[in-house]
Amino acid sequence: MDPLALFDEWYAKAKAGEPSDPDAMALATSDGNGRPSVRMVLLKAHGPEGFVFYTNLLSRKGLELSVNPQAALCFHWKSLYRQVRIEGPVRPVSDEEADAYFASRGRAKQLAASASKQSRPMADRAVFDERIAALDEEYAGRDLPRPPHWSGYAVKPLSIEFWEGTQDRMHHRQLFTRTDEGSWTRTLLYP
Repeated sequence: MDPLALFDEWYAKAKAGEPSDPDAMALATSDGNGRPSVRMVLLKAHGPEGFVFYTNLLSRKGLELSVNPQAALCFHWKSLYRQVRIEGPVRPVSDEEADAYFASRGRAKQLAASASKQSRPMADRAVFDERIAALDEEYAGRDLPRPPHWSGYAVKPLSIEFWEGTQDRMHHRQLFTRTDEGSWTRTLLYP
């Protein structure tokens, strides 16, 4: 059984039936000392080479991934009573991929990504608003270029766990682990 095909099947059902952000996934990272942190991000692409999200490279998550390029993801589709957990190494997406995705975003999102000093202290919200207004004026009538501090990452899955809940707490769990040769082994887990 191919876990990526199973993910595609579950993800399609989530997009059809999950009322709130089926693309949302918890992203767990840790710093160089192993101190973990977790936050929600949005899945923007996925396939054999990884599960892709975009962010400010100078944000807490970006800095943590620069010193410890390992991550864990968790999709929780509450209304479907399903969860998928993914763990693996992280690699930056190519400049071409990042440019293409940035260009596909609406102008307000481009301005926010360009103006934000994500995760750093801000004296007042007006400072951020002024940075956005200045960029909007500077690039009036022109496309914003992707800022150098903004790109994406792909988490290449070494393990994928599928959890399907039941009302009687006799949940179904399957763990797929990538072998050194690139194939997958499947293990059933106790709930």
